[in-house]
Amino acid sequence: MEGLGHPKPRTAEEVFNDFKGRRAGLIKALTTDVQKFYQLCDPDKENLCLYGLPSEGWEVNLPVEEVPPELPEPALGINFARDGMQEKDWLSLVAVHSDSWLLSVAFYFGARFGFGKSERKRLFQMINDLPTVFEVVSGAVKNPKDQVEIQNNGSKSKSSGKIQPRASSESLPKGVKTTPPPKYEAENGEEDEDDEQEGTLCGACGDNYTNDEFWICCDICERWFHGKCVKVTAAKAEHMKHYKCPICTTKRARLQV
Repeated sequence: MEGLGHPKPRTAEEVFNDFKGRRAGLIKALTTDVQKFYQLCDPDKENLCLYGLPSEGWEVNLPVEEVPPELPEPALGINFARDGMQEKDWLSLVAVHSDSWLLSVAFYFGARFGFGKSERKRLFQMINDLPTVFEVVSGAVKNPKDQVEIQNNGSKSKSSGKIQPRASSESLPKGVKTTPPPKYEAENGEEDEDDEQEGTLCGACGDNYTNDEFWICCDICERWFHGKCVKVTAAKAEHMKHYKCPICTTKRARLQV
């Protein structure tokens, strides 16, 4: 199984990077790769587990046979529930168990390498600044907000659902949105602390928006995505009138079956 041979993290920052990689892989499995994940979870197979890998990949596999295992194991038998409940509920259930597994792995490393109180606190704070897998999969993390209130030079204005593209993207059609909304700024010009933590997040990997990356918004669910996560470049977006993300595309395809 990939990931077991990965160098073991020994500092809080290394454990957090391991956590982020595994988390990104799980989010991919439950969002952009959901069709493949669904097919792999055949209820007629043996007990299967969903593993997030440090390399930001994922795999569905049988649990390890060694006792005790090298790392905590994910929820066992996720495939058995696949056809016994609605798909959305099943994915949410897997997401919740995935969040529990991620935390157990992170704090397993912390215990194994003797993290003290301050290191455990720093690790948890870094983890807690990210939305959970469940929040991303269930859509509880809304990005962008329907209306973002900003204050500029003492005057207030509200942005509509259509975000104007930046200067480098002025040639894009109006239906394609490529610039997430700005963060709220307080009267003193500083960014609100809560809003800073809730900045625009990628619907695929869950990471925050940065100005030096190309982003695109789905016209159906209005979630924002890194272009690299959904395999869309700025050049490709110039020829799109509308954009539909892999999640919405997959849902529509299943409804037509």
